[in-house]
Amino acid sequence: MMEIVALFLISSLLLLGSVTSDASNHKYKSGDVVPLYANKVGPFQNPSETYRYFDLPFCLPGLILYASLYSLKPHALECSILTTMVCTSTDSEFICTKKLTKQEVAKFRKSIAKDYYFQMYFDDLPLWGFIGKYEKTESNEQKYYLFKHLQFEVLYNKNRVIEVNVRTDPSALVDVTEDKEVNVDFMYTVRWKETSIPFEKRMEKYSHNSSLPHHLEIHWFSIINSCVTVLLLTGFLATILMRVLKNDFVKYAHDEETAEDQEETGWKYIHGDVFRYPKFKSLFAASLGSGSQLFALCTNPPDTILCLANDFCSTIFIFILALVGVFYPYNRGALFTALVVIYALTSGIAGYTASSFYCQLEGTNWVRNLLLTGSLFCGPLFLTFCFLNTVAIAYSATAALPFGTIVVIALIWALVTSPLLVLGGIAGKNSKAEFQAPCRTTKYPREIPPLPWYRGTLAQMGMAGFLPFSAIYIELYYIFASVWGHRIYTIYSILFIVFIILVIVTAFITIALTYFQLAAEDHEWWWRSFLCGGSTGLFIYGYCLYYYYGRSDMTGFMQTSFFFGYMACICYGFFLMLGTIGFRAALFFVRHIYRSIKCEVSERVTDTSYISVEFVRQTYYICSI
Repeated sequence: MMEIVALFLISSLLLLGSVTSDASNHKYKSGDVVPLYANKVGPFQNPSETYRYFDLPFCLPGLILYASLYSLKPHALECSILTTMVCTSTDSEFICTKKLTKQEVAKFRKSIAKDYYFQMYFDDLPLWGFIGKYEKTESNEQKYYLFKHLQFEVLYNKNRVIEVNVRTDPSALVDVTEDKEVNVDFMYTVRWKETSIPFEKRMEKYSHNSSLPHHLEIHWFSIINSCVTVLLLTGFLATILMRVLKNDFVKYAHDEETAEDQEETGWKYIHGDVFRYPKFKSLFAASLGSGSQLFALCTNPPDTILCLANDFCSTIFIFILALVGVFYPYNRGALFTALVVIYALTSGIAGYTASSFYCQLEGTNWVRNLLLTGSLFCGPLFLTFCFLNTVAIAYSATAALPFGTIVVIALIWALVTSPLLVLGGIAGKNSKAEFQAPCRTTKYPREIPPLPWYRGTLAQMGMAGFLPFSAIYIELYYIFASVWGHRIYTIYSILFIVFIILVIVTAFITIALTYFQLAAEDHEWWWRSFLCGGSTGLFIYGYCLYYYYGRSDMTGFMQTSFFFGYMACICYGFFLMLGTIGFRAALFFVRHIYRSIKCEVSERVTDTSYISVEFVRQTYYICSI
């Protein structure tokens, strides 16, 4: 027990260490040196294909210092020679005079042709700029120019930096069109200006830039319009469903009072099969466990809705941290680190959920089920990471995780994730909870009647995924522009609302489709409800194709593999999470409607009505002999 507490404290310290503010607390006195950190360069249209700043032949400082950019991310901040004095303006300071060789000129020209940009940090504030430009002459000849003079403008309020901008001097250009040696005088200029903007509001600039378009009201209006439309459709569907259910209950009550020998029809007709355990129950339980962990869901309380409400707080906690500004801007990569640590700490949820539900389904090999649970999501993610990290190493890109970071992640998995998964599995196995089914399951399953194509699994998944996807469609563009672009996403309040709408709509549409399936006397709803709930993840991956080819300019093998590889893992995680939500909602609904009727096996229905088709065929064969 003490080892578990120690592991929890170590992981918590790692998380807290990733969200604490900078040691300098962003306060300076006149004369203090503020370093300018050069982070990376890369093609503007390929945000994942980035390289070290000094991979290009810029002026190297006498000593390159490295600062941690992310706790678990590979980018290293290289401390460049550009250091400025607080409240001290400088004009055309020389960094160095460098003689570029033919190879270095060709390297700069190739970078300019690919629209290379640079990223730097000044007092924890990011700034970007291009390293050069190219243009066509009147004779249709391509010319390439390198910027050699950077102009910095720093806004300060008392002893704190509020804003920093960088511009290039359009008159200070170096022609690198031809492969010949060139002498370049690299220079910089710093201008300090006082402002009245308080320190607490210095990140509003990035918030406005992230709104896409710049008017935040347009963003809000688009999201509200989409959410209202989806909620109206969901309410309309729920109203119809409630009216149909009410008519069904009235009909069944009337049948029981007036016609004792009348045959049951619809969803009541299959009450002896609706709680028959699904096929591949070990995989089904593992999927629920992984989905529950991704949703930070602790299952198996007396009431499923209460479970959803209580454990939704874990997900809400992440959003609250984002809303109060913990993840950005002062702690770059804090969200990434927090997700890794929280995923490790919640692995016990996956083990407990999978083992408990697997034992409820009368499974026997719980150890194999636990191994399947642990590898169901981490397995594909690990294989994808190995391939993409190999690609990044081959490209010598900063996206490649260094060996030390890989060792840290491996230790977290070995010392935190795996032990908690095993402990959760043992606790789930020993919980001895029974599956609460209001109806007795018959010995032989009924034959499912022939159904039209639109009642098949694929058609139902298409209908189930479209409505939740329409609720998040608008917000997806802003998220993609932040993750796979150069925008900074800070509007977490809108993201939180959209996420709640996504959960509600997924639950409602899965319940409605489950009812229509049962009304058609199709009792194999377990996997169907999970697949319908998770089908939104497939729609999101379809949107990835549209975004890549229609809304972005990403090119190259590395960027393409990173985009589709990691998005496949993210969409797969959404599939498991939303599939779990859909099944839990459907299970609550099915239990509720069958508790509302006398669903025990009716005495007026003989056992012959439950004889399987195979039994009839065998009897016919024996009689024919």
